[in-house]
Amino acid sequence: MAEWTIEQVAERFNEAAQTAHRLPAVRVQGYFNTWPAILRQPWETFAGEDGEYRLPPDPTAIDRMEETMGWVLWLGEEDRHLVWMRADGYRWRDICRRFGCDRTTAWRRWQRALLTVAMQLNATSKPIKASEIA
Repeated sequence: MAEWTIEQVAERFNEAAQTAHRLPAVRVQGYFNTWPAILRQPWETFAGEDGEYRLPPDPTAIDRMEETMGWVLWLGEEDRHLVWMRADGYRWRDICRRFGCDRTTAWRRWQRALLTVAMQLNATSKPIKASEIA
């Protein structure tokens, strides 16, 4: 693959956050309900809660998400939170409140974290020549 850029890394984090939201909800195993299902009349269902329907992500998206989650190990804890908050769609105002800094400072830290990941990806994707080993 070509060299990774900050924009590509940011897009991959956004895709990972969207994939994580599309995964099925985690439920506790082993509990069940023995009550019979209640059949409601049509007029009773008008005020009912709408079911939440999520299309499950495809396996390749899950694989990319797991790979992307491994990238955060190259970052410090604060940078991890910053990158995931931004990928999760938080506004800059909320991010600034969380980290206690100005919007420009938060944006610079976010750019620096993405640059760190991109540099690590570019360093690991280079083919190793025989002359470099010796």
